[in-house]
Amino acid sequence: MMNWSEFGKKLTSRSGILELMDDLGKAMQSSGEKYMLGGGNPGNIPEMNRVWRRRMQEILANGDEFERGLGNYDTPQGKGSYLNNIADMLRGEYGWDLGPENIAVTNGSQSAFFMLFNLLSGELDSSRGEGAGTIPHSRSAGEPADAAASPPGGRATRQILLPLMPEYIGYADQGIGHEHFRAYKPEIEIIDDNYFKYHVDFDSVVLGPNDAAVCVSRPTNPTGNVLSDEEVNRLDQLARDHDVPLLLDNAYGTPFPNMIFTDARPIWNENIVLGMSLSKIGLPSTRTGIIIAREEIVQAISAVNAIMSLANNTLGQMITGPLIESGEILKLSNEVVRPFYRDKSMRAQEAVLRHMKGLPCRIHLSEGALFLWLWFDHPDIDTAVLYERLKARQVIIVPGKYFFYGIDEEWEHRNQCIRINFAQSDDVVDEGIRRIAEEVREMIDA
Repeated sequence: MMNWSEFGKKLTSRSGILELMDDLGKAMQSSGEKYMLGGGNPGNIPEMNRVWRRRMQEILANGDEFERGLGNYDTPQGKGSYLNNIADMLRGEYGWDLGPENIAVTNGSQSAFFMLFNLLSGELDSSRGEGAGTIPHSRSAGEPADAAASPPGGRATRQILLPLMPEYIGYADQGIGHEHFRAYKPEIEIIDDNYFKYHVDFDSVVLGPNDAAVCVSRPTNPTGNVLSDEEVNRLDQLARDHDVPLLLDNAYGTPFPNMIFTDARPIWNENIVLGMSLSKIGLPSTRTGIIIAREEIVQAISAVNAIMSLANNTLGQMITGPLIESGEILKLSNEVVRPFYRDKSMRAQEAVLRHMKGLPCRIHLSEGALFLWLWFDHPDIDTAVLYERLKARQVIIVPGKYFFYGIDEEWEHRNQCIRINFAQSDDVVDEGIRRIAEEVREMIDA
């Protein structure tokens, strides 16, 4: 038996994201009809597929562009022309004061946040003093927010503050050490018998001396929640007041893929690290993430890129570069991608209301992304049990408990929620929801 290091033990343990991906793979290999409402795979949009095919044909027809793209390393920061295109687009759309020096490409946004979390949180060796390789805030390099957090010559463990749970399952095990996250339960607003919404509980959220950053996703995976402009601005001010960055995961947001169904203003400044991705616009396998941040953070990400993978995947940059330069990607996001997912969400909600009628089920307001978050407010419903029962019926969902990490106290609510992906065909989503409703009825009636 291998004697793994602490790093090895952490990353090879049975994590929620590993269990989810294993179950998705096994389900796809089994026989019979599948109702894949787990995973985060985007939908199949014919109009977008035609764009990707067109771009591949253009690349192949353009001299040796294909050979150069696949046969040469880019810089660890990303392709120079791509960084310029992103900067030009963001300046033009939002008037943000940034340039290519504020942008880095990564091998997917998952790896981008792995780098950010471990650059900022974990053990901090205060005995090394300034210039010790940490990412500074407005204070001196490596100096914690409070001297008591890291005694002279000692070590302190810094954490990432998650102010609104539930949060993305893929963050949970990304810290190399232990207890990288500290989280808060949300305020729950009951809208009516069918809907509810989470809000940041600003009366409870407190930044401590060991908090290295604040992190939220917008729209939020798993719930489809979109933090209001006021909530984002308050979190930004909270982070600024404590001289720590705000990490804003924008994988489903604006300007692309713009999977937002409510009013939300994009925000960025030098204290915000904005994460973007090509996955949800329809290119998940290109593993292309984009980080917008102040220059020192971009330089740090580029340095880690060089160590971890030398350079980044080029294909996503090749395909989307001209679309970003021309503005076509914005038009596609606004006129194709956003309406596709908004309509899918509405049909999925209708299916839940129809099949779950009479059940203690509420839907989180669907404001973005490609998920519905269902809350079964009943003592006989444990969604970890429901998950296992549904697997036997060829239905894959994700039980809510995996999305509530960083909270030590027991809380019944976390075991009463599930995430479902509505990006599959309408028939698959409808039948999957019908089967979920059947199982829930059986569990309550047992």
